[in-house]
Amino acid sequence: MTIRDKKQPLYTISIVSEILHVHPQTLRLYEREGLVTPKRTRRVRLYSEEDVERLGMIIRLTRELGVNKAGVEVILRMRHRLEVMQREMEDMMNCLEDEMRKDFTERLKRIFFED
Repeated sequence: MTIRDKKQPLYTISIVSEILHVHPQTLRLYEREGLVTPKRTRRVRLYSEEDVERLGMIIRLTRELGVNKAGVEVILRMRHRLEVMQREMEDMMNCLEDEMRKDFTERLKRIFFED
């Protein structure tokens, strides 16, 4: 089983506008406002799965919750910070687990192999 890279540019603007049920001009507006940055091949915008998810969240925030652009930017920034913190915590937990595993192994060695 292969894991897809969510950052891989796959979708053209017309496909994304269909997926999200928005006009392509809306996607261009979000790009101009800096809310999303699709990759470009020549003059063609290519959106990744991650971009589509981000756009979906932006659309939900603005349409369903009435959040304005400034609010969307704050929410996206906070979400990014939370993701970074979560990765850092996972790294710290892995380090702690490694240390605990080493300590446990050392204790077992002392118990079973020392006189």
